[in-house]
Amino acid sequence: MLGVTVTQLIKSNHFKNMIPEIDTDNVIITVPDVSRPALPLTGFFAHFNNDRIQLIGNAEQEYIGLMSQERKEEIFDRLCRYKIPAIIFSNNLQPDAVLMQKCLKYGIPCIVTHQTSGELFAELIRWLQTKLAPRISIHGVLVDVYGEGILIKGDSGVGKSEAALELIKRGHRLVADDVVEIRKISDVSLIGRAPNITRNFIELRGIGIIDVKALFGAECVKEVQNIDLVINLEPWDQNKDYDRLGMEDHYEEILGVGVVCNTLPVRPGRNLAIICETAAVNRRQKKMGYNAAKELYNRVTENMMKSAEQHAQEEKEAALVEERRRIGAEMNAQLQHQLSGHLPTIEPDDIPENYGEMERNSCRVESESADNGLYD
Repeated sequence: MLGVTVTQLIKSNHFKNMIPEIDTDNVIITVPDVSRPALPLTGFFAHFNNDRIQLIGNAEQEYIGLMSQERKEEIFDRLCRYKIPAIIFSNNLQPDAVLMQKCLKYGIPCIVTHQTSGELFAELIRWLQTKLAPRISIHGVLVDVYGEGILIKGDSGVGKSEAALELIKRGHRLVADDVVEIRKISDVSLIGRAPNITRNFIELRGIGIIDVKALFGAECVKEVQNIDLVINLEPWDQNKDYDRLGMEDHYEEILGVGVVCNTLPVRPGRNLAIICETAAVNRRQKKMGYNAAKELYNRVTENMMKSAEQHAQEEKEAALVEERRRIGAEMNAQLQHQLSGHLPTIEPDDIPENYGEMERNSCRVESESADNGLYD
């Protein structure tokens, strides 16, 4: 199991070692947790976690002050015989002399810090979880793009380093090239960094090794970064069906944590840097609750629903017009039939001969008489 030495703990957190005679390089911490030995100080050691750092604050110190000399000898001897990794006093509390004797006897580091118990407790757990997190090294490039950690993967020579270099020139920051050390700091979070030997370096085929920090400045490199997105680069395959909508996210599992993964086909003329930038911004939008593909789907669905509603309305109106026409035709036919049986009719034999001619002549004479009277 991976561990961290007490020496690293003291140096990283600026603690004070009260017993320098103890070689803290040989004391290994393997559990990212801290305990406060309230019950063990009373003599109750059932379920005692002796693989954790023991934190003593004001409450424990007050209780120690009330213990008799014989009780201290008994309890501290029993506590230290468990071979705990270290005892840390918060608030600059002075360790008891009997406890320091027992710590020296059994090789238990005794440490003092000015931090309060609450602050120290949280900081120790955070620091230990980072240092003792499960880790793995993978082949790839890690770049900070707009605050999103993008892990670029792919076969050798596919263009990972070239894409990272273009991103650096566009103002983004390199974390690691070729080898990325990944640590699992929680059930949902991964962080990546470069090994010390390759930090700030990029390998470019045909040119060799370049120092990004020396060429582009310190603002172009970063020591550690969360991994938010994986981009797999692969040669273009015209027979493969690539995702063109992005409705659903695809994931790649790293150390048991699912990370959103996009596969980008590589072919001459494609600007990978711009595509990586777009992928980073799109990922941030999805985190904020906006998905462009789903927005397009909603628009298409809404438009289809409106078209269906409009078509249904048109059919309804056409049916209404047709019904009106049918009803009108039926009622007119009925009315015509009713009227045709009641109107008086003239038999053809009763009409005088030349009836129409006589009527026209009469009308012509009357018209001429009227005209003559008008001009008299």
